[in-house]
Amino acid sequence: MKPRLPDSLRRLRTRAAMTAAYLATTASRITGRGSGGMIGGLVANAVDPEIMATLAADRPVALVTGTNGKSTTTRMLAAAMRRQFTIATNEGGDNMDAGIISALLAGREASHVVLEVDELHVPAAITHLQPSCLVLLNLSRDQLDRVGEINKIERVLRDAVRSNPDMIVVANCDDVLVTSIAFDAPNVIWVAAGSGWQGDAVSCPRTESRIVYEGNHWRATRELLDGRTFERPTPTWAVDGDTVHTPEGDVVLDLNLPGQANRGNAAQAICAATVYGVPLAEAVDAVNSVDNVAGRYSTITYGDHEVHLLLAKNPAGWQEALAMVDRTADGLVIAVNGQVADGEDLSWLWDVRFEDFEQLSVKASGERGTDLAVRLTYANIDHDLHRDPLAAIRACPPGRVEVLANYTAFRDLKRALEKEINN
Repeated sequence: MKPRLPDSLRRLRTRAAMTAAYLATTASRITGRGSGGMIGGLVANAVDPEIMATLAADRPVALVTGTNGKSTTTRMLAAAMRRQFTIATNEGGDNMDAGIISALLAGREASHVVLEVDELHVPAAITHLQPSCLVLLNLSRDQLDRVGEINKIERVLRDAVRSNPDMIVVANCDDVLVTSIAFDAPNVIWVAAGSGWQGDAVSCPRTESRIVYEGNHWRATRELLDGRTFERPTPTWAVDGDTVHTPEGDVVLDLNLPGQANRGNAAQAICAATVYGVPLAEAVDAVNSVDNVAGRYSTITYGDHEVHLLLAKNPAGWQEALAMVDRTADGLVIAVNGQVADGEDLSWLWDVRFEDFEQLSVKASGERGTDLAVRLTYANIDHDLHRDPLAAIRACPPGRVEVLANYTAFRDLKRALEKEINN
């Protein structure tokens, strides 16, 4: 065990880390290499490995994690919390250690912290930040080449929750894996936020028995070792269309963001905000006001096309995003890359149902557009292949074009559209 530095040296090291982070972030922005959301945190952590805990000390911290919806829910929760507090948050979506540190550096004067955290980084974040609240959205297969098998992630998150028994957990009881993570947490608030994807929840992560679905309820067919039944807990919050049933009464959502998944995200964000004393009505109003998340769901005019941007990163996310596509649009561009940030294994394309877009002019695009084109061929979807997403948009009939892209394809297309428009 390393000897602990004297407090005076620790303070000096922290100041040096903050200065180095500021210089690195500034250099990154001046040279046009990026926003500095990652490099500042990387440099600071290299100089002072304890800086994350130091920056968060004595501030209430809320963490948001899950396979899908982290950025949206974090934006909603931060908006609600701002009605009462000043907030440090990683709105750019940098949700690993370096991005978290950068957000804490940028928000040093804030009274509260709201962070989205990559699933693999939750254990370290809980250790360093000692959050008072953890929002668990959903858990499903995602980038097997980076993340690994989903049941392993469930066990890691279950242990992380167990390590902080004082933490309030806001958990989606409609998701079997999330329920397993939080099942034994002493301070859990169950939210029926919905689960549109059940492909990774056919067996019980605790007993390996079958999961049986009976309407809104689900249960495992084998008891736990202590005799309990592993089943859907009774929620105290529940989403029913645009209505959210809460312990204080029903509230109606009027979201600017589309889709049933975002109604579930909103319910969990509102619930978490009330944990910190934000009045229910104020939390609902703030969540309703969120209209885009880092360009997701935004509409951009490009020539004679109105381009509506949607992001999806894994089978569950793609299934939700496909449900948001406007079937009356004039064209649909689906763009897929296979870079490290996307996951290089695109076999998940065969888990996504593309079969119901016969009425749209569909364009396959992106670096892995050929893989997508093969999948669309087997789905009997008439389509054209244009590797450049901008060219794919131009090839669509004039009017509204829905664009559905995975992470780097979305990022690169957004930059290209902004460059074209600004020039």
